[in-house]
Amino acid sequence: MPNLNINGRNMSVEAANDTPLLWVIREQLQMTGTKFGCGAGLCGACTIHVNGEAVRSCQTPVSEAVGKKITTIEGLSPKSDHPLQKAWIIEQVPQCGYCQSGQIMQAASLLSKNSNPTKEEVVAHMDGNLCRCMTYSRIQKAILRAAADMRTASSAGTERRPT
Repeated sequence: MPNLNINGRNMSVEAANDTPLLWVIREQLQMTGTKFGCGAGLCGACTIHVNGEAVRSCQTPVSEAVGKKITTIEGLSPKSDHPLQKAWIIEQVPQCGYCQSGQIMQAASLLSKNSNPTKEEVVAHMDGNLCRCMTYSRIQKAILRAAADMRTASSAGTERRPT
C-alpha cells in the first residue's frame, strides 16, 4: 500500500503503482475538486501540485508521488481564500466551472515562482489548460489581479511603521 502526503496529511492508499494519481485522489480519498477531463494530460482539468510543480494527475502514476508533497485544490487554501480563488470570483471567471480547479492550480504554480508575471508570461504558462467556456481573458485578468494582491499583501507585511 503506497503512502502519500496529500494536503499535508499522510495517507495509505490501496492502489497499484501504475494507477493514475487522479483516481486515487477522486475515488479513494473522495477529493473531487480535481477533475477528470481528457485522461491524456492534454486539457489540464486534473492539474495538481507535486512538490510545488503543476502536474497532470491523470498521467502521474502513484509510484511517482510516493515520498513527495501533493497538493490538490482542496489543499491550496484551507478556507478557500487563496488570492487566486478570491480573484476568480471578483473577475467572474467561472461559467460551467469544470476546468477551474486545474486552472487555479496551474496559475498557483506560476505565482509561486513569478510574483509579477506579464500577460504574455501568464498566457504561456497557462497554455495547455483548456476552458470550453472560453473565459481565457477573465482567467488572465484574475491571475494578474491575484499577483498584484499577493505583492501588496507581501509588501504590507514588511513596511516599517512609526512607533
